[in-house]
Amino acid sequence: MNHPDLNLLIALDILLEEQSVVAAARRMNLSPPAMSRTLTRIRETVGDPILVRAGRGLVPTVRALELRDLVRTTAETAVGLLQLGSIDNLQDIERQFIIRANDVFVMSYGERLLKRLQSQAPKITLKFTVEHDLDDNALREGRIDLWIGASNALDPEVKVQHLFTTKFIGLAHKDHPIFNDEITPESFAKYDQVNVSRKGLSAGPIDIELNKLGLNRKVAIISPSFTMALFTLAGSHLIMPIPTYSLFGLEKLETKLKSFPLPLNLETFMIRQAWHPRLHNDAIHKWLRSCILEICQKNH
Repeated sequence: MNHPDLNLLIALDILLEEQSVVAAARRMNLSPPAMSRTLTRIRETVGDPILVRAGRGLVPTVRALELRDLVRTTAETAVGLLQLGSIDNLQDIERQFIIRANDVFVMSYGERLLKRLQSQAPKITLKFTVEHDLDDNALREGRIDLWIGASNALDPEVKVQHLFTTKFIGLAHKDHPIFNDEITPESFAKYDQVNVSRKGLSAGPIDIELNKLGLNRKVAIISPSFTMALFTLAGSHLIMPIPTYSLFGLEKLETKLKSFPLPLNLETFMIRQAWHPRLHNDAIHKWLRSCILEICQKNH
């Protein structure tokens, strides 16, 4: 009995994701001509063109779309099975993991995670992607390998691990007049502020607590990311609420910014990492999760 080359399954999975021979070749460390020959072999094995020309690009055939989810699941299962037992060869393993996390997490923990990879798994690459409220099925559909954040809007089958608990603090230029006296809810609400919201919202839990005290704050700038908002503080009298763990990254930058406790009764919130069950027993993925957990818990 002639068995098909299972490497074609991995190649097919990558081709269907990239929809580009050149991009797929890059991910598989092959030349474009070699990847093109692999696509030819896949077409012969499956009995379908798989990808067809559409303008300057390639699009999947109807048969390819029917196979895509099954190919992804089967390829991940096969890779996970082969890597399940041992990671003694961690130095030689070449993998790319796509991690969805906000910029504050990357700013605070990215350097430490990079140093761990460089010393223990130098051929592993981490690709960070921004948080996205309209892509709740990314873990299930395999578009990301790991999610890190505070949201509870996750698929029910997803595995979740608590990393740490944090809260919001205030951040302003060190010469901001708010530091001249005791910081009260009234003095906090007095100054214009920056609000960070991917959805473009100007209000949140801080405003609820202020309203309970009969106070309102003026949000002068709404930013989709924390790092973008940081640049507005340097030469202004703006205030920005920011998670406590962001200080781990800011301290290294030696900025002229100063933090302070918010004079409000705000609840803490959890930062978690989450992954799909298909990767639960993947030895390399498990190692990466343990690294992230260890690095996070050293500071909390």
